Amino acid sequence: MDRHRRPRSVLAVFTAALLAVPGVTALSSAARAADADVATNGGFESGLTGWTCTAGTTVGSPVHSGGSALQATPAGSDNAQCGQTVTVQPNAQYTLSGYVRGSYVYLGASGTGTTDVSTWTQSAPDWQKLSTTFRTGAATTKVTIYTHGWYGTGAYQADDITLIGPGGSGTTQPPAAPAGLRATSVTSSSVGLSWTAVTGATSYAVYRDGIKAQTVTGTSATVSGLAASTAYGFQVTAVNDAGESAKSAAVTATTSAGTGGGSGGLPAHALVGYLHASFANGAGYTRLADVPDSWDVIDLAFGEPTSVTSGDIRFNRCPVTECPTAESDADFKAAVKAKQAAGKKVLISIGGQNGQVQLTTAAARDTFVSSVSNIIDTYGLDGLDIDFEGHSLSLNANDTDFRNPTTPVIVNLISALKTLKAKYGSKFVLSMAPETFFVQNGYQYYGTGKWGGQDPRCGAYLPVIHALRDDLTLLHVQDYNSGPIMGLDNQYHSMGGADFHIAMTDMLLTGFPVAGDQNNVFPPLRPDQVAIGMPASTNAGNGHVSPSEVTKALDCLTKKTNCGSYATHGTWPALRGLMTWSVNWDRYSNWEFQKNFDAYFG
Repeated sequence: MDRHRRPRSVLAVFTAALLAVPGVTALSSAARAADADVATNGGFESGLTGWTCTAGTTVGSPVHSGGSALQATPAGSDNAQCGQTVTVQPNAQYTLSGYVRGSYVYLGASGTGTTDVSTWTQSAPDWQKLSTTFRTGAATTKVTIYTHGWYGTGAYQADDITLIGPGGSGTTQPPAAPAGLRATSVTSSSVGLSWTAVTGATSYAVYRDGIKAQTVTGTSATVSGLAASTAYGFQVTAVNDAGESAKSAAVTATTSAGTGGGSGGLPAHALVGYLHASFANGAGYTRLADVPDSWDVIDLAFGEPTSVTSGDIRFNRCPVTECPTAESDADFKAAVKAKQAAGKKVLISIGGQNGQVQLTTAAARDTFVSSVSNIIDTYGLDGLDIDFEGHSLSLNANDTDFRNPTTPVIVNLISALKTLKAKYGSKFVLSMAPETFFVQNGYQYYGTGKWGGQDPRCGAYLPVIHALRDDLTLLHVQDYNSGPIMGLDNQYHSMGGADFHIAMTDMLLTGFPVAGDQNNVFPPLRPDQVAIGMPASTNAGNGHVSPSEVTKALDCLTKKTNCGSYATHGTWPALRGLMTWSVNWDRYSNWEFQKNFDAYFG
């Protein structure tokens, strides 16, 4: 007997006996200590930080615990999924749990490397716990956890979502919030920022007025595309494989006064209208010389292609057989000069409902440039308005980055417009009149690149607008003939009232993540580049609003007064003005639209 051996404890004896039982394996203390909640912000106490949602927001009631929970509302073509990608360890066991309320609510994990899992409840009128387990594959280091509802059902709520298991690569916690944020430089359109490095951070996210503007790897960034003489709030978060930190303390910076570049010589507030110059309809023909002086920009509708893909644009004025009161070419050209002498701008508008233009080749692009130049030169016009509708602009399935488009019809259009701008110089007026489908709908969808099967026109104008934002005089989106569109409040807004125009315009002036991708943010336009597009009368198109609703929209956007249910992200007294379809329809309605504009802006 060795008299120096210490007696074993009761626990040690019990453990040894247990291990002697066949099939029982020891679980090391190190393995138990490694288990943690590797999900980020599962209680949604930091808003949607760490989560990417197609149609989600946070609410203060109902909640399962704490002060906040997720609420998401599926649409007819969207299940309102919210997900986050977490770092995990290979060959490891994980338990996913969460509390949900609503009908047809799902909780699941994908990319497990083994068998993806999900669990759901058909009906949970009160909070119900969902839980499922999975094991990661031999090479799996990242897994996406998610919750979603079902198409067209009501809103659901989720709270206290956890993923318990070994932390990935030894990193189980997001980094601390950055400190020392300050503005280092300010111009009329940009603000430079810097902050102190955070231990363990692999990148930093920069937020402007609560919206993620960009992601950088260093400790400085420049946020551009800002409006002159405007105050902005900035915050920064630190990011690593475990997630995103809380936001830093906010810093406010006010951009300097601008020089008016890109305004095209327009007044501070401009009235824009389309003149039926190549056709007649129920509104009747209006001679250019008879357009009242209130109209600052007159878009001649329309120049149209000889064929969809030719790029050859022709402007054929309304024939006397159709428009008996139409002026002669000589009188028309004289009227153009008279308007210009009075400080007005006369543009040729290309496209319209019946004029689809698809610049599919370089040859079509070059023909477009030469034929449009010929129209401008023949009539001595001030510039060009792009009113491409229908399927003129559609995204290829692999075109997922609006900053670097690859779709030929978009690349060629950008090249053609840059060529025309360079040819005619700084006084060349360039405007665009896309439908909401092509612009704001890109917030929820972006063609087919991220949303297989979604209409490829969704957001298709965004690459064109972005590429030409320094050359663009005016963007007046058609806030009419439109279905419901989701705003930055993740609620759908419908035509017929001020809120629709407020929400759609706020998106242009605030910027928004394209297809919900917080790393792919469309920067805001300057307020002097934006006019609100409205129909002049009930005859002119769906979505007409009364003069009182027009006034409400202008009050809210320029003064932040008289607002409705939609909360704007800023105040823009430099908003350029209003656009309408059309001068002819406004004349038909005794100039109601024009009179309201004159009364508001004096």
